[in-house]
Amino acid sequence: MKAMSPLLLLIEDDPQFQRLLSTTLETQNYRVLGFTSGQEGLIAARNSQPSLVILDLGLPDIDGQEVIRRLRKWSEVPVIVLSARDQESEITQALDNGADDYLTKPFSTAVLASRIKALLRRVAKVPGGAQEIFQVGELKIELTRRRVFVGTQEVSLTPIEFNLLCVLVRHAGFVVTHRQLLEKVWGPSHIEHSHYLRIYMGQLRHKLEADPARPRYLLTEAGVGYRLYEGEN
Repeated sequence: MKAMSPLLLLIEDDPQFQRLLSTTLETQNYRVLGFTSGQEGLIAARNSQPSLVILDLGLPDIDGQEVIRRLRKWSEVPVIVLSARDQESEITQALDNGADDYLTKPFSTAVLASRIKALLRRVAKVPGGAQEIFQVGELKIELTRRRVFVGTQEVSLTPIEFNLLCVLVRHAGFVVTHRQLLEKVWGPSHIEHSHYLRIYMGQLRHKLEADPARPRYLLTEAGVGYRLYEGEN
């Protein structure tokens, strides 16, 4: 029996743009449900259990940031934000609220398709958020055994360095904000201590990167956070 195509929930208040995106995604073998308001989208998310949500922030009834917050109270469904808001503060807030990715308008539909595939692949590959081994290029991380290798050489990491790397592995390919990293590694009382991240990320790069000044794996998203490169989609 053939598996059903992934169901995408598209919450976008511009009908013309919504039709364009829906048509594009349907040609790529996705099923698409489209809604123009945040409240309708939230009801549909609960009733239809989509594989992924695509969300505009500028909705007529509820701001998209609030939609993410409400959704995250009961669902871990992947969320990609599409928005004309390109300020770092908006991007960071959306990611901190629980969005998985953020694309600013205008954007390439090819890029959107790539991000959708990557998110769906991550969900399928890491059920329950656990993955035993992550490998990209020369970097290999054994999460269960808490061992890290660059090529054949094992690298010694401190507990905090390893925990920081683990958070990035579990979100490989996607931005993790400064706040999220600080909260997950050091705890909620340290979310303002961004200098911790600079210090430990610098240490990780010196241990894992061939050229720490031009990192291949541990990438900076300026003003927002860090991303672990996972290879080509």
